[in-house]
Amino acid sequence: MSGSKTLTEAFEKAAYPLGGHGPRDVEVLRQAFEEVPGSMSSDMYGKGKAIEDFQSKMASYLGKEAAVFFPSGTMAQQIALRIWCDGKGLKRVAYHPLCHLEIHEQDGMKELHHIEAVLLADKERLITLDDVRQLEGEISCLLLELPQREIGGQLPPYEELEAISAYCREKGIRLHLDGARLFEITPYYNKSAAEICGLFDSVYVSFYKGIGGIAGAVLAGDASFTEQSKIWKRRHGGDLISLYPYIVSSEYYFDRRIGSMKRYYEEAKELAALYNACGGVSTRPEVPVSNMFHVHFKLPEEKAASILAHVAETTGVGLSAWLRETEEGACFFEISIGDRYANVPKEKIEEAFRLLGELMEEAMK
Repeated sequence: MSGSKTLTEAFEKAAYPLGGHGPRDVEVLRQAFEEVPGSMSSDMYGKGKAIEDFQSKMASYLGKEAAVFFPSGTMAQQIALRIWCDGKGLKRVAYHPLCHLEIHEQDGMKELHHIEAVLLADKERLITLDDVRQLEGEISCLLLELPQREIGGQLPPYEELEAISAYCREKGIRLHLDGARLFEITPYYNKSAAEICGLFDSVYVSFYKGIGGIAGAVLAGDASFTEQSKIWKRRHGGDLISLYPYIVSSEYYFDRRIGSMKRYYEEAKELAALYNACGGVSTRPEVPVSNMFHVHFKLPEEKAASILAHVAETTGVGLSAWLRETEEGACFFEISIGDRYANVPKEKIEEAFRLLGELMEEAMK
């Protein structure tokens, strides 16, 4: 096998990368603005037709009274939790140990808002109703991430969600949805976004993940909640004079891709089955519940990277640009299916997985 190229280099030169929608270059913005008239008025400090129309559109889609556009989900979610804590007079919230706020935000919620985090469940499984019932002490809000990205994008049964929602309402606990990938889970649950959001008091959705916009997020809830969020948005410096580049691209790609979520989901299941047919390779979950899942190799990172690079160089099919070590002697990567997968000839995918299977069989001896 060739070791002349790194995995990243091999992936970048592959003719057929399997994941995502395509390169995140300036073309993403150019395409979104192609048919936008130059006379379109800009939003200004959260007001104007461009932002207000999109906020109303998303509030309706999510089944909420109102919605506010934010430049980032990090900002939106910290603000959501702050509002619920202030409303109860208790700065204590609960979420999963691998929640984005806990592991990716430099303790922003704790340092900026002095909110205490209660970690529910353990790192290897989802939060259950029993976990919530066994909470020690009061909390103002429970955050659930659907799907739970860091453990492969797992989802609880819908009935479990309904039970958690009912329990939280009974106990006066606000329920917030980290719905960064909400659009992508609707096919699995066979529910509309509004039906899922109806179980929650507030919801955040992203427009650069499955949708593929430049950046941006929406925070939705009742009118009182969203009016408070606008004040906190200004306090956080998120009320930019204009957000229209993010809004225009968010709406353009939302309209273009929201109808493809079922296809992405079905293609993810198809791809996972191909991985699971290779010795020494497994996916988490075994059968994906959204367009995203993790691929695990029972090989050291360096050895698996060499195999993936060789597959890319030989077949032109890019399986991943990176790997991350787990326990000693194993590694994994994450993949999300978007527009690109459907453009890869089936015979190229079959060729790539035949080679992957052969190389893994040899490596596992």
